[in-house]
Amino acid sequence: MFLLTGLLAFSAALNGCATITKDANQNVQIETFTADNQPMKGVRCSAKNDRGTWTTYTPGSVSVHRSGENLEVHCELEDKPTGDGTVISRANGGMYGNILLGGGIGAIIDHNKGTAYSYPAWIRVVMGQHLVYDRKDEVENQPLAGKSTGTAPTEVAVANPQASAEVK
Repeated sequence: MFLLTGLLAFSAALNGCATITKDANQNVQIETFTADNQPMKGVRCSAKNDRGTWTTYTPGSVSVHRSGENLEVHCELEDKPTGDGTVISRANGGMYGNILLGGGIGAIIDHNKGTAYSYPAWIRVVMGQHLVYDRKDEVENQPLAGKSTGTAPTEVAVANPQASAEVK
């Protein structure tokens, strides 16, 4: 009986590892810069994933609900080009612990709650650009500059609605 109780307690400890070690929410710090690397303050930024939408003014942070889905960030300031970013969601160590230690139920729980995933903690949005931010490129206590996708944000790309109407 004692052995069975011990095994059940050990199994319960392994299941839901990230649920125990990670909060379902994560702070993501956002700062905004011009294309010539000048900081911009007071820019309204929204961050959105399948769990919700959160808003802040830069420099600032949002407490987002973790998810296996990427976080889409959109920053705008009147009469300025917008800045957009895709913040990649990556599995964190708790999820790997579940998989390696046989906690299949825990992995499912952590996936469904979002606690199995993390985003970069600090991103630098460049206005007029669309960048990709990947936690694997993150350096602790440093803003993540992001990588160019080669595309401009939607509002900048369609700055002249008549020009796009002529293309039709």
